Amino acid sequence: MHPASIQGEKMEVAYYPGCTLKTNAKDFEETAIKVFELIGIEFKELDKWYCCGTVYSLATDNLMYRLAGIRNLIRAKEEGYEKLLTLCSICYNTLKQANLMAKSDKEAMEKINAFMDEEPDYDGSVDVIHPLQLIDKKFYEIKERVKKPLNKKYAAYYGCLLLRPKEVAIDEYENPSIMERLIEAMGGEAINFPLKNECCGSYNVAVNREAVIERTYRIVLNAKKNGADGIITSCPLCHFNLQEMQKEVKKIHSDFSGLPVYYFTEIMAEAFGVKNEGR
Repeated sequence: MHPASIQGEKMEVAYYPGCTLKTNAKDFEETAIKVFELIGIEFKELDKWYCCGTVYSLATDNLMYRLAGIRNLIRAKEEGYEKLLTLCSICYNTLKQANLMAKSDKEAMEKINAFMDEEPDYDGSVDVIHPLQLIDKKFYEIKERVKKPLNKKYAAYYGCLLLRPKEVAIDEYENPSIMERLIEAMGGEAINFPLKNECCGSYNVAVNREAVIERTYRIVLNAKKNGADGIITSCPLCHFNLQEMQKEVKKIHSDFSGLPVYYFTEIMAEAFGVKNEGR
């Protein structure tokens, strides 16, 4: 099967990067490509892709905002893929929900397919997946690749979009554990982190910065009180809010001392001993 065929021990997976992975989250993409290749998974970037639409509209009749997601799924299908992987939590959520709508809402898809009359009709046949779902079956390979056990404590931060709504959740949506098991597989310790599925504030950073600053304070402080040496995430916006807003938190709470924030692939690269390769 072309989209995720196993050639020897290597699996090829269609990859949708999205905009931020090519700009502010380059480290995420670069480390992901390296570490996943080491555990036998090769990303094959789509020849043609567009912005996913960021984010999936909550209004059920807002079909215009679904077009970008559907168009990307059409591109994946045209290239012969049955599965499409994306790293960014926002892209994952947007594409996943668009695909679920395509499979479940015949009336909406009739309107979308009619509107995009120059595109082939889409039927929901491309499954959208997140790399953490692949990791769940690769813990043996991960343990075998560890050269430098982490020996640190980490807070696994999922945020909203990998878990909500529950129909798109990559794991048990109230108490996920994939990232915690990843941390443990690499010789680290996953702390008990009650706020791991709290919202970071999302795009409120542009319109209600104060709310995001206080949310960052609450989340980072909770991780620190529970013993974390760092926070890991899969969302570029969560990464930005939790990392960059710590500077603003310090201005308000003078006794605050923050924590570093990493993409989960960055600590994989560190454990595999490839963090600085090619840079």
